Amino acid sequence: MVNTNMYYEDNRDLRHDLKQIKVALLGINMTFQSDAGVFSKSAIDFGSKVLLENFVPEQAKSLLDVGCGYGTLGLTLAKKYDMKVTLVDVNSRALDLSKTNAQANGISTDDIYLSNCYENVHEKFDAIISNPPIRAGKEVVHKILSGAIDHLNKEGHLTVVIQKKQGAPSAAKKMQEVFGNCQIIKKDKGYYVLRSYKQ
Repeated sequence: MVNTNMYYEDNRDLRHDLKQIKVALLGINMTFQSDAGVFSKSAIDFGSKVLLENFVPEQAKSLLDVGCGYGTLGLTLAKKYDMKVTLVDVNSRALDLSKTNAQANGISTDDIYLSNCYENVHEKFDAIISNPPIRAGKEVVHKILSGAIDHLNKEGHLTVVIQKKQGAPSAAKKMQEVFGNCQIIKKDKGYYVLRSYKQ
């Protein structure tokens, strides 16, 4: 039997299992509601924390969070750095939670919408972030990495977090191939934070 309850799919009919997560991220008290069928529903995952702690906005005023889940990355960075954020995911339930969480944390954004990778994204950003859905497969992850360049402004940057054992070296190679550069910003307990710049 195929398991169709994966967080990287659009499952509207799952039974609800609402949870509230109160957590300090980047020195800010954040409150998130999560639910069954979304990534890391019981707690903020370690990879997301490592990405947040090592994200440097530089001059970025606009940010796209690809595969946003219930909004951990994009909403925290919006609050910390006062950036205009856009959040996209393939999972409708995750997007509904992101909207709820934006409101709960006093973040104003109307740009939370359904998109498979960059399918419905028609603008460019100063920064793109992703904790990509590894379980969706390498093809999807590499689509997020390679598609970023067309959605970044000049000198914009892509920052992602991936575990070494789940493909960080091949992701770094892909980013190098697409952007002509890739830095390993941080290694922490097997997680790599990778960054590339659009020249």
